Amino acid sequence: QVQLEESGGGLVQAGGSLRLSCTASGGIFGRYGMAWFRQAPGKEREFLVAISWAGATTPYADSVKGRSTISRDNSKNTLYLQMNRLKPEDTAVYYCAVERQPWAPRVGSKPADFGSWGQGTQVTVSS
Repeated sequence: QVQLEESGGGLVQAGGSLRLSCTASGGIFGRYGMAWFRQAPGKEREFLVAISWAGATTPYADSVKGRSTISRDNSKNTLYLQMNRLKPEDTAVYYCAVERQPWAPRVGSKPADFGSWGQGTQVTVSS
């Protein structure tokens, strides 16, 4: 089973940037689609974007479209989310997740599509 660990969160001023990382272990990283979600206090977990094992991405959530970029480096077993022009409403815990099955023809976008999750990394954007 794949284990995931996020990093790169922190406190940043509005307008700033962060690059989140998600390092995987315990599985063959390159076979699985991956995704980023976030959850703000009192809100449901929100899908942001996913990337298939082949590198194809889903559409970005409207909330981060044009400001974020997902990427993966299979040689490093790492998934990334570059976030620019951060806003206070981006404040949340950010989670990465890995699909339940390898070699999926299309990566999912619902939490139930993903079988393993990281512990999350806190992003706080001050105004």
